[in-house]
Amino acid sequence: MGLVKQITIGYVRTQLALLSKISKRKAAQKALELFTTPPTRVSKELPPVFQKAEVIHFVFQGVKIVGYRWNHPQQKKVLILHGFESSVVNFDKYVGPLLKKGYEVLAFDAPAHGKSGGKIINAVDYKNFILHILATYGPITSFVSHSYGGLALSLALEETPHDESWKVVFIAPATESVTATKQFFSLVRLDGEVKSEFEKLIEEANGKPLSWYSVARAAAHIRAQVLFLQDKQDLQTPYSDVEPIIKKGYPNFRFVISDGLGHRRIYKDASTIETIMAFL
Repeated sequence: MGLVKQITIGYVRTQLALLSKISKRKAAQKALELFTTPPTRVSKELPPVFQKAEVIHFVFQGVKIVGYRWNHPQQKKVLILHGFESSVVNFDKYVGPLLKKGYEVLAFDAPAHGKSGGKIINAVDYKNFILHILATYGPITSFVSHSYGGLALSLALEETPHDESWKVVFIAPATESVTATKQFFSLVRLDGEVKSEFEKLIEEANGKPLSWYSVARAAAHIRAQVLFLQDKQDLQTPYSDVEPIIKKGYPNFRFVISDGLGHRRIYKDASTIETIMAFL
């Protein structure tokens, strides 16, 4: 861990500890704000293929969104969905192969990410963001998602009529929100009472407990053909969270398990991209 990051985490721990002495509720509110705020943005120069795209702008929940589109209009459309603290520009290697397959390709930076505006995002916001894109730029029946984008997509599919003709790619999705929050709690060292208030805030916001935000739970309602890629050495979205889905034996799910690619290298890996293109 870099020195700057250590200092930042130390400051956050101190801030939450002081708030906790004043009010467990206020400490939980601050913790939730931090949990839904990407600490950094991808700000690199647009890759060449993105410089050739049609740039799309729209406003979602008061936030200015920036997206990209290629090969419009086509009957077949695919939507690329990035993870937390990421950007669609990280998926530049996917665009060319998808275009060769005859797809119209759409890719948008979610709120609080990349070139889009906003400061915070949660799973419900991301889910609604996807539903907005489907309603505005659809019909879209193919998807490539990574990490947080995968969780949001699974929630969106539950609210979207679809069938086995749809194709969904999950690359190391944020399978269990319970796991993500445990990692966050450990990092910022929240005490038990603050954790409890944190979970209450989540349930109060949308009437769903933290455990509801789960790819494993949503999987039972997904009718699309699913390609699920996961690495055994992924420390951020662990393989142990995926095993229960594998054991369910859903006939529309196909799993490709690697060992050594981790959480981010997996979606940039040439063999991963090749496998995805064969599926799509």
